[in-house]
Amino acid sequence: MWWGYAGDWHGGWMSMGLGMIGMGLFWVLAVLGLIALFRGAFSRERRGPEQKTALDLLKERYARGEIGKAEFEQIRRDLEG
Repeated sequence: MWWGYAGDWHGGWMSMGLGMIGMGLFWVLAVLGLIALFRGAFSRERRGPEQKTALDLLKERYARGEIGKAEFEQIRRDLEG
């Protein structure tokens, strides 16, 4: 009596075949999971920082003192409309 099949060798082969299919499916899913993980991690780096709008850049220039209030207001009005 091997593996509890009482001489039925078909049961052993069937069990081994299902085990191999299960193991293959496990490895396929593991590899696909790793690919998805790496693609997600590296795709964020490729995008880079978010793009700033012209108004954001204008506010930064005003905050640094590169332009005065009158120039800031004039450019802001031009940008808005």
